[in-house]
Amino acid sequence: MALAKINPTETTAWKKLNDHYAEQKKQSIKELFQNDSNRAAKFSIEWEDFFVDYSKNNWTQETINLLLQLAEEVELKNAISSYFSGEKINETENRAVLHTALRSFSNESFIVDGTNITEDIQHTKNKMKVFVNEVLSGARKGYTNQSFTTVVNIGIGGSDLGPAMIVEALQFYKSSLQTHFISNVDGDHVQEILKKINPETTLFVVASKTFTTQETLTNAETVRKWFLQHANQEDVAKHFVAVSTNLEKVTEFGIAPDNIFPMWDWVGGRFSLWSAVGLSIALAVGFDNFDKLLLGATKMDSHFKETSFDKNIPVLLALLSIWHNNFFGAETEALIPYTQYLQKLAPYLQQGIMESNGKSIARNGQPVNYQTGTIVWGEPGTNSQHAFFQLIHQGTKLIPTDFIGFIHPLYGEQDHHNKLMSNFFAQTEALLMGKTKEQVIAEFKAQGKTEEQVKELIPFKVFEGNKPTNTLLIDKLTPETLGALVALYEHKIFVQGVIWNIYSYDQWGVELGKQLANSVLKDIESEEISAHDSSTKQLIKRFKTK
Repeated sequence: MALAKINPTETTAWKKLNDHYAEQKKQSIKELFQNDSNRAAKFSIEWEDFFVDYSKNNWTQETINLLLQLAEEVELKNAISSYFSGEKINETENRAVLHTALRSFSNESFIVDGTNITEDIQHTKNKMKVFVNEVLSGARKGYTNQSFTTVVNIGIGGSDLGPAMIVEALQFYKSSLQTHFISNVDGDHVQEILKKINPETTLFVVASKTFTTQETLTNAETVRKWFLQHANQEDVAKHFVAVSTNLEKVTEFGIAPDNIFPMWDWVGGRFSLWSAVGLSIALAVGFDNFDKLLLGATKMDSHFKETSFDKNIPVLLALLSIWHNNFFGAETEALIPYTQYLQKLAPYLQQGIMESNGKSIARNGQPVNYQTGTIVWGEPGTNSQHAFFQLIHQGTKLIPTDFIGFIHPLYGEQDHHNKLMSNFFAQTEALLMGKTKEQVIAEFKAQGKTEEQVKELIPFKVFEGNKPTNTLLIDKLTPETLGALVALYEHKIFVQGVIWNIYSYDQWGVELGKQLANSVLKDIESEEISAHDSSTKQLIKRFKTK
């Protein structure tokens, strides 16, 4: 069953939400708290190691009820069923969307094109486990019979962003291997990595579904040429492994058939870290920790699939995002993790969210007449407080913000952690409450200054407040809680796409630039320049002649 093709703006709920918004926007979040002493408890969910507080937003139970009605009218329940059962909800590419199957620990059958893929998934996981354990134990060695000390992941997009984010986030749990990532086709980037590694003790993981991706193949070829300055062609088989479907191309490269791990069409690139693309993760943190990452994700899958929408974390966060985007006109969302380990979470989710829902064509093939997608950005706190928080606090733009924090630090540095988390809690309170003119005057008086002395400064010191935030407070950063966190945002993406009536799992917008780049490359490498707009032609000519 295909996803329903329902314009959300034509639903009864959407029309009611428009009327409701006209009244709701007159209230402040602070007033909502003043009117309900139990608001915080009512608008919070405790699940596993997560505590999610979504009370600091300008919505009421009536808002939530209308948004839940919207979810019902666009047939979200049926969509979730199609999502998990392997139906081809990626219709424009005629593919299922089954990254959730990769992390299932049940014996449930997943059928794609009449074939049960569960056995293939388990076989690949077992192969990964054996390989990782051989590398980490020293049983698998390089061409000079030395154990591996370094792994370099060569990929781009989902074959880079996901593994790089997870490896960075789980540094506390790292194995004996040092891990590097090569993604950009920028040759300087490649050379900087090559300066840091020893060919005799480095394992290279080349991740490319088709083994034709320009950036990945160019980088892999450059790395292989560098490697062959130190070793022989037959040694490539010991130091290079591939995650790909193109056995012919991989074998031509010199990679042994036993060192090829599969990718499947029913796994989108930006959701592929759970697959063999996660090989570099498993090498970096050990297979047991990779397994725990999958376990956390599948627990969130069960919560999303089985929990009623009014207590369903991904559903509620998605509905809230719709409320902000489509009614309040908020075009961006900030993501602020209060841990340095998650410094790559925002860049990772930028691909997941903006590549998935950056669409302007509805599922019926017609242009949409409403906003879709959100621009996602962020950096860890407290660094971000000293960078862009000024804009969130006193700027002219509405920027809903997710705060992600952990109760327990990993190294037990309680003094540091108390100071970190005091900022975490203080910022959401400051964004909610702001600072009134009366409070500013009182502060100046406490400093011994008169209102007359500082009257010109007062407007600059006033904070409006009324800035929406969510707080995700998690017990501890572990492979399991990280897996659940990533899966939470994956499902939020899905719900938004269903409501917006778009296809979240294709990415045709990425293809045009690739096609034109191939044409431009021919112009750069030949004497003639073919037809382009005058600006592009001028730029290519200058590049070639300088």
